[in-house]
Amino acid sequence: MENDLLKDFQQSWAKHKYWVMARNQNAYNKIRLLAKNNQWDAMKQAQYQKLLTELETVEPTEKTLRVTYQHIWGYFKKQATSEEKEKYALLIEDITPDSHDLDHFFQHLITKYQQPYLLHMRWIKD
Repeated sequence: MENDLLKDFQQSWAKHKYWVMARNQNAYNKIRLLAKNNQWDAMKQAQYQKLLTELETVEPTEKTLRVTYQHIWGYFKKQATSEEKEKYALLIEDITPDSHDLDHFFQHLITKYQQPYLLHMRWIKD
């Protein structure tokens, strides 16, 4: 049972990791601590689900978006073209919580470079 719970958590976390990071760094850190040493049980699962539910009403800030997008950029920075690097630099500089330009840019890069981990994640502004 605990192995099934751990597997379910790992799949959910892969999907929600950057969505959580974009909303609250403390919640992100709490979840990472819960998952430490791959020890998972029903109590930790309930705490994880509670954190996700609480974050549903939290909107990303400029700071949390910047940090999250910088993490995501790490998947592309070595293979991106010069033009893509320039565009990223401009977009990250002008980021606001209401802007969707970086979302669209990353969606394009995810498809172009076929990043499997990012293809299945819950999107930041979801």
